[in-house]
Amino acid sequence: MTTSTLITVAPTGAEAAKAANPQLPVTLDELVTTAKQCEDAGAAVIHVHIRDDDARPTLDLARLRDTVTALRAATSLVIQLSTGGAVTDPYADRLKVLDAGPDACSLTCGTVNFGDDVFMNPWPFMAELYQATQSLAIVPEFELFDLGHIASLHRLLDRYGPPHGGRVHCDLVMGVRGGFDGDLATMAAAVRALPEGATWSATGIGRASLPVLFGALAAGGHLRVGMEDTVTYAKGRPVRDNAELVERAARAAEIAQRPPMPTSQARAFLGVG
Repeated sequence: MTTSTLITVAPTGAEAAKAANPQLPVTLDELVTTAKQCEDAGAAVIHVHIRDDDARPTLDLARLRDTVTALRAATSLVIQLSTGGAVTDPYADRLKVLDAGPDACSLTCGTVNFGDDVFMNPWPFMAELYQATQSLAIVPEFELFDLGHIASLHRLLDRYGPPHGGRVHCDLVMGVRGGFDGDLATMAAAVRALPEGATWSATGIGRASLPVLFGALAAGGHLRVGMEDTVTYAKGRPVRDNAELVERAARAAEIAQRPPMPTSQARAFLGVG
């Protein structure tokens, strides 16, 4: 168990609508302001989705490059771009995300029912994306939605070797309809199945946010929070903003005597150059 806690903020996502919560950051200025607030609150990594001028999810490469540049100028956060995008994004566009030059990216290890949709990640796409991260010196975070994804992660590592930076860090995404349940028994089963030496964070979706947060801290894991994953702070009470969710995670980490990990330590922990 580490003595500190890596906190990742996922501020926007591809599903939430600004009309439902006006504090959702969808412009570049809003995202940069959010990033600075969340770094001050204890986040060390930012997991980035972007939106177009109409606040719709996009993988436009020029916008992604501008986003990486702006976040680097304004913060010291580890910049992790989503290669998942929206469930309708084509594989070619998801691969091109790496050309924006992030520190890190998400790499989902299999297809999953995602509410009423299907999030497609067939083996050939996963393998191509993983090899691209190796050749471009980008650190992947392996996003895992069920136990079958962990088997695919083992297959990737066995066939293609370790990721850039040499660290295997995973994110257990829990509470999506179609994936892991957001409970302790499921978390324990997933952690037991991870590759030896792997580190992990956990993401609780919606009502799973707090059980997953407390369970991850107790089990030696790390945390991802943000308005991508929940727009409700408590029953009947919307989230004020992303920094509020990071502040809560940081307070919980302090209580667990595993305070938030600073960005310099996070880079070494994840293998980011």
